[in-house]
Amino acid sequence: MPHCGKFHPSSLSRRAMLAQCANGFGALALTSLLADKSFGSVANSLAPRTPHHAARARSVIFLYMDGGPSQVDTFDPKPRLTAENGKPFAMKMEPTQFNNNGNTLGSPWEFQQHGQSGIPVSSLFPHIAQCVDDLAVVRSMTSAFSEHTNANYFLHTGSGLQGRPSMGAWAGYGLGSENADLPGFVVLNGGLIPPGGLDNFNSGFLPATYQGSVFKPGANPVANVIPTEAKPELQDAKLTLMRKLDAGVVERFGKLDALESAIANYELAYRMQSAVPELMAIRGETDATKEMYGLGSSNKMTATFAEQCLLARRLVERGVRFIELTCPAGGGDRWDQHSNLRDGHEKNSRAVDQPIAGLLRDLKSRGLLDSTLVVWGGEFGRTP
Repeated sequence: MPHCGKFHPSSLSRRAMLAQCANGFGALALTSLLADKSFGSVANSLAPRTPHHAARARSVIFLYMDGGPSQVDTFDPKPRLTAENGKPFAMKMEPTQFNNNGNTLGSPWEFQQHGQSGIPVSSLFPHIAQCVDDLAVVRSMTSAFSEHTNANYFLHTGSGLQGRPSMGAWAGYGLGSENADLPGFVVLNGGLIPPGGLDNFNSGFLPATYQGSVFKPGANPVANVIPTEAKPELQDAKLTLMRKLDAGVVERFGKLDALESAIANYELAYRMQSAVPELMAIRGETDATKEMYGLGSSNKMTATFAEQCLLARRLVERGVRFIELTCPAGGGDRWDQHSNLRDGHEKNSRAVDQPIAGLLRDLKSRGLLDSTLVVWGGEFGRTP
């Protein structure tokens, strides 16, 4: 259709327009941008909400150790297991998918009590052991699944089947977010998506506004966050056209959940163009802070997870409600050691030990630990 400098009503639908044009998400800021609604308006699904009961925690950082970190080799020592190392297991066990239970395997690591609490911690975590008085170790957790995908769904959603909302989505649905320019649920991906895929961070039957937004490691954590238009005026022109198209859709079909979620997501994406680069600009952090996290470590996995932990603190400072960190990619399934327990767990613990301790110390020194729930765990542990 030749350009004449004027806008004429057309039968061109929004779907057809999106199919024919690739304007980037900055051009898809939808009808609510016209109204210039404030972040606290009723129409904004991520506006902060007051809980039914007063709570200390304002944010959650979930340090997700996928693959199955062994409970008896980390924070739950079993003296009898050590005494019976190498012997046939004394109790009946259900066959695993590998149909080979083997003999009893005691932990190859020493446990020592630390801090005033005297909580025993494995020698795998010398840095975290120094923060033990800020920990609460829960040893009563169990899993109903021995397969990673279903166990991951169970951990994240409370159901072993896909399609249910993740706990990060529920947090946003119930409490909203305190930041208008960043997602309420952010996943800092260390390099590999765990078994079960993105459904671990899904919004399920809740509006898509509440699903986890995955930030990848590296210089460009979110695709298309930098506008591709050469001039701001060009993006503004595209937005004006989209406003007209979307106004027509709303007029024809009314308010639909899918449409409302798309509008909210596109609005947020538009605002993230400035918020994400500012978030990622960690060059302003002091050298002492970077060293505390292990950001300059020669171990690539440690350095990657250190940056994730530092970004988690920055997200908490900016009012993001739920932040989940996945393990850094280092080959294999991270904590999923079937036969090479010692080498695998030592590699993984080196990657996360110093960064986690740095995160706890940093949050505490800034007065944020009292209002931030930090959770460390995986989908299951190992059998004796």
